[in-house]
Amino acid sequence: MANENDATGIHHGGRFFDAERLSHMHDMMLFIRRFEEKAGQLYGLRKIGGFCHLCNGQEAICVGVHEAARPDDDFLTGYRDHGHILARGADPTAVMAELLGRAGGIVNGKGGSMHMFSAEHHFAGGNGIVGEQVPVALGFGFASRYRGDGRVTFCFMGDGAVNQGAVYESFNMAALWKLPVVFVVENNQYAMGTALNRASAETHLYKRGISFKVPGMQVDGMDVLEVVAQSAEARAHAASGEGPIILEMITYRYRGHSMSDPATYRSREEVDEWRAGRDPIARLQRQMIEIGMTDALQLKERDRAIKKRINEIARAAEAQPEPEPAEMWRHVYAQPIEGAYPYPGRAG
Repeated sequence: MANENDATGIHHGGRFFDAERLSHMHDMMLFIRRFEEKAGQLYGLRKIGGFCHLCNGQEAICVGVHEAARPDDDFLTGYRDHGHILARGADPTAVMAELLGRAGGIVNGKGGSMHMFSAEHHFAGGNGIVGEQVPVALGFGFASRYRGDGRVTFCFMGDGAVNQGAVYESFNMAALWKLPVVFVVENNQYAMGTALNRASAETHLYKRGISFKVPGMQVDGMDVLEVVAQSAEARAHAASGEGPIILEMITYRYRGHSMSDPATYRSREEVDEWRAGRDPIARLQRQMIEIGMTDALQLKERDRAIKKRINEIARAAEAQPEPEPAEMWRHVYAQPIEGAYPYPGRAG
């Protein structure tokens, strides 16, 4: 291991990130950024319907928490889920096809933007109701504790969701049962159009578990290396049998709450200030250049290659057919029930 930062990697938070890992995290964050930009473009062309929530600016959380997790750890999110399922390794063409409502989508075109799911990648959503994933996460955590398999559940929510009553009930039960759950609060400063200080008397959201004896940490969610380091610490705590922990990730979304939100409740200067000073991708790029592992020209080439791949993914997703009408009757029950379908020939 190198004693100082050099072209072989970076020391941060008591960990050494080698050049290969830095390159992977950079490319994954940039891929998510360009994927979301393409999704926004397709939405503007009315090729994506329904709600669509983008995570531009929050990529370090998607990538950093995944880097700290085991492949078999369970992930549950709210409706801003594209970046998370991509970071977990899902096929991006299937994710894009899902946004477009195609049969080849990751849930056969029925879930859309807010309801991504992949059992293969231990990703249980994608949940459209604010905070609904939090009590569900306790079930995953309880199952892990019961089996003794060492898995940890990562449950993501926004700063608006922490004011839901079910979230506090979940903190209490998780603490009572010492469940291996990491509650990740993605504090992007606004719950839809409501600023944090207008909705929360206590704006330090990592403290929300104090009355339930749930410890918490505040993390710079715009620094992917810091996200990895603190998420690894939180995972170790949860896996040790000490119970749940809260990570408050301080971050910022560059786009509106959803594609239909013009974000007039904040100034352009505020957005530009976050972009210019704290952008997670630009920050890691500067660090990589400083240690001599890449340069601006190479980074532009990577970006060009990623944009080309995203365009190919979008074309492949658009070329897929729409689901057959019979698809709406599948997955209503865990197992198909003979005679449960109202139209002949639509069971299966």
